[in-house]
Amino acid sequence: MANYLIKRGDTLTRIAARHGTSVSALAKLNGIKNVNLIYAGASLRLPGHSGKSTFQPARPKTPSRPGPAAPVGSGGVGSGSSRLAAAGRAAALGMGGYNSQGLCATGVSRAIQSAYGIKVWGNGNQIDDNLPRSKFKQVNISLAEALRTPGLVLTWEKTSTRLGSIYGHTAITAGDGRTSYSDFIDTNTASGGRSGLKIFAPI
Repeated sequence: MANYLIKRGDTLTRIAARHGTSVSALAKLNGIKNVNLIYAGASLRLPGHSGKSTFQPARPKTPSRPGPAAPVGSGGVGSGSSRLAAAGRAAALGMGGYNSQGLCATGVSRAIQSAYGIKVWGNGNQIDDNLPRSKFKQVNISLAEALRTPGLVLTWEKTSTRLGSIYGHTAITAGDGRTSYSDFIDTNTASGGRSGLKIFAPI
């Protein structure tokens, strides 16, 4: 039986091309529901080989800071994500620390510029339209999954605050299952009162 150990930066597209198969064949054989989300360190069964499917997502650790246990996917989930999470933390600490300044988009923009040298303009609910699609791809995962992955960009159209109801909110995931960075460190990102969520991963 031949299995492939998924490495950081791998995508199903690259693995399929390398082994002469298709993304859909790999997904079907390994029970992968979201082809944009595979996990570094997991074993992937290759078509044409016998044996039980061994694709098991790695259980994310709960790091105190963004760590290396990040999902990687054909949409680029996890590619360079620890770098963006670290830049997000630095921006948040340099702006508001643990107190919001009402400048979430500024914090996220500073982090993206620091990590990738890209300037992104707009408020919390405009950043998603201004992220360059050559560098970021929208991914279809839950907020809970996103919060376990460091360095994803979250955008909401509206939040329950006065400014958030006008400008929305944006943040970068820390990877610990609850924290995100913008102009401050939000340790309860999954709290309610936010709507219109979109999630973007560096490619």
